[in-house]
Amino acid sequence: MTAGAEDGGGTRIGTRAGNPGGAGLPGGDRVRRGPRADRGAATVWAAFAACALCVVFGAVLALGQAVAARHRAGGAADLAALAAADRALWGEAEACAVAFRVASAQGAELVGCAVRGELAEVTARVVRGPYRPEVRSRAGPPETPVRPAGPQGPPAGSP
Repeated sequence: MTAGAEDGGGTRIGTRAGNPGGAGLPGGDRVRRGPRADRGAATVWAAFAACALCVVFGAVLALGQAVAARHRAGGAADLAALAAADRALWGEAEACAVAFRVASAQGAELVGCAVRGELAEVTARVVRGPYRPEVRSRAGPPETPVRPAGPQGPPAGSP
């Protein structure tokens, strides 16, 4: 055979650069065809899959950091509003000073504080990495619920 022999799987063995089957190939010795022609393709797919998983993992971490910052800001705003409402009768300056101390103790900064009567409204911000969520919270006494006039008896005309 001048062009080389096949090993049964479509692989040409023994072809040289001067022969039609091996011209232009590095080394000119082997041309792979058939089921064994894609050797090493799984390595490429595994590398792409690993890169994709790293991107997804990074996105999940970033989302988790944003959610954690939002929850910390919410907790700080709630506690600061409760503290301000507790001191609302002492005046707005005292109530907001207490809200500032509580927000600072929670790792947040107080963006806004307003007291109207017994109702306190506080805005707190937490800075964690690129995230800066601001959360507003209100606290004060509960509203008076509307109660029925009295216990309801049986309908009129029933035995």
